[in-house]
Amino acid sequence: MPLISSVVNWLNFKRIHQIDLFRKYPLDAQKETFSKLIRQASDTEWGKKYDYKSIEGFSDYQNRVPLQTYDEVKVYINRLRKGEQNLLWPSEIKWFAKSSGTTSDKSKFIPVSEEALEECHFRGGKDILAIYTHNNPETKVFSGKGLTLGGSHKIDNFSNQSYYGDLSAILIENLPFWADFIRTPSQEIALLDKWEEKLEKMMKHTLNENVTNIAGVPSWVMVLLKYMLEKTGKNNVLEIWPNLELFSHGGVSFTPYREQYKKLIPSEKMNYLETYNASEGFFAIQDYPTRDDMLLMLDIGVFYEFIPMEEIEKENPKALHIGEVELNKNYALVISTNSGLWRYIIGDTVYFTSLYPHKIKISGRTKHFINAFGEEIIIDNAEKALGEACSHTNATISDYTAGPIFMSDDEKGGHEWLIEFEKQPDNLEKFTQILDETLQKVNSDYEAKRYKNITLDPPLVHAAREKLFYHWLKEKGKLGGQNKVPRLANNRQYLDELLVMQKKLT
Repeated sequence: MPLISSVVNWLNFKRIHQIDLFRKYPLDAQKETFSKLIRQASDTEWGKKYDYKSIEGFSDYQNRVPLQTYDEVKVYINRLRKGEQNLLWPSEIKWFAKSSGTTSDKSKFIPVSEEALEECHFRGGKDILAIYTHNNPETKVFSGKGLTLGGSHKIDNFSNQSYYGDLSAILIENLPFWADFIRTPSQEIALLDKWEEKLEKMMKHTLNENVTNIAGVPSWVMVLLKYMLEKTGKNNVLEIWPNLELFSHGGVSFTPYREQYKKLIPSEKMNYLETYNASEGFFAIQDYPTRDDMLLMLDIGVFYEFIPMEEIEKENPKALHIGEVELNKNYALVISTNSGLWRYIIGDTVYFTSLYPHKIKISGRTKHFINAFGEEIIIDNAEKALGEACSHTNATISDYTAGPIFMSDDEKGGHEWLIEFEKQPDNLEKFTQILDETLQKVNSDYEAKRYKNITLDPPLVHAAREKLFYHWLKEKGKLGGQNKVPRLANNRQYLDELLVMQKKLT
């Protein structure tokens, strides 16, 4: 595809120049994004309510517009889904990305505007390839097709005016016609909502394609790859797609899956590129293969704010803009977007590993943590500790979850872990010990609670039976797509459900 390659290379060169500009001038890029968002939404119902036309800067905006969660903006979203327009954003909103819910709702429905599709989500996908080809000028990624493992929810009709589904399904539905020349499988197969049927048809239709790159959530892509190897009798993925060179992944941490992918795709030429894309927007891309952080994308229709985690429970938490953040501090991410989400607390926490350019790592969720005893374990802590434990015991992990063991009259508290191993540790007791010791090294609050076992006992670790988490998700109707296992919880809901299922299946 020489013509496609030459056109793409020209466009990528232009885009890399734009990316270099916001690397050097991050605050200017965010000011421009902010001004454009406020100006475009000034005549909406929301914009009139908060008098956007008179807003003069960041502090004005923060003083006037309250922070929002889904529950607080839901009344507007419900009206949008019924067909009302010009509420949060001026252009027509007819697409809604369905994602995991809140404490009061099974699902959230995130509005997706035409601007968000073009300037954020599709722009993010193009930026992945722009950055990748810039770093790998000899790439042959455009000589074949990209395989995208879409969501488990097809597009459904809510009313005559609106549709909902997984974000990936919405993106596939809205791709231009020419995209079919560079991607696989067909739209019809990609949008199937029955997971087992989708696996079978994806295998049949992609087996003889020249797949050079894959995009998706690591856990579900792995299920697909293992399924294809099992059905074809091949030893590794390169025997099916010899020209495969790139996997762009997101949705969950890649750390527990890295070693398994190296075995599935045994090539030093294989590249892995992490992305931070959510239903609410496309936020960051790993721009250097030798680093494991991601460049925050500052010019794709998203204005960012950052709440220091020590402020998050306050009635009026202080939020910082891009020019005020510090290195290695944990922040709750707040976004204002070109889909009409305003000062929206997305639920993720990040920290900055670099300033100028601004690079981040996802540290966890504002609600996915264990803090039953003041220990404040976040996903970043868990991933580091599990990585160390695996390294010292020759283990690899497929999935895991953890929660608290609450104190009783005669028992101290603790943490209970349920881990599904791809490869069992040499010694589970040693694995548990290293997990515990590493958590103490990376988290001083946990270390203090573990001191001489005064508050917390050592962690209790169970090895889960094979495919336990798969069966649990299947029972909940959440196979495939962007559905993921909750890693940490401050209660025992997920843990107890899984332990009950473990007993039933044993």
